[in-house]
Amino acid sequence: MEGKTLVLGVIGADVHAVGNRILDYAFTQAGFKVINIGVLASQEEFIRAAIETAASVIMVSSLYGHGELDCRGLREKCQESGIGDILLYVGGNLVVGKQEFSEVEKRFLAMGFNRVYPPGTMPEAAIEDLRKDLEL
Repeated sequence: MEGKTLVLGVIGADVHAVGNRILDYAFTQAGFKVINIGVLASQEEFIRAAIETAASVIMVSSLYGHGELDCRGLREKCQESGIGDILLYVGGNLVVGKQEFSEVEKRFLAMGFNRVYPPGTMPEAAIEDLRKDLEL
């Protein structure tokens, strides 16, 4: 799996670091090279890290409920930066209030995300999807 690099971070004003570290550990143990940009990360930081490391995937985490706002325009910025075909994954508590996940997922897919995960998703689900999407 050498060369399969992913950028991981928590977007926006979110400071939920524990889940980020758990994901980092799980993806590393699964054989991926993880570039963890930490918490309070901007879209530009995700993109810059992806370009600098030739990453195959950007994985965005958000637990404070404002992920939908923080993630708007990310696919377009990736395209403008020359990495428009990069895989975009997002997961966590992405919206404020109780909403049907199927509706939340539709909105994120429409924003250009390849995979969208609800709160409580185990890392193994994303690892399985990574292997499928990266044809590993």
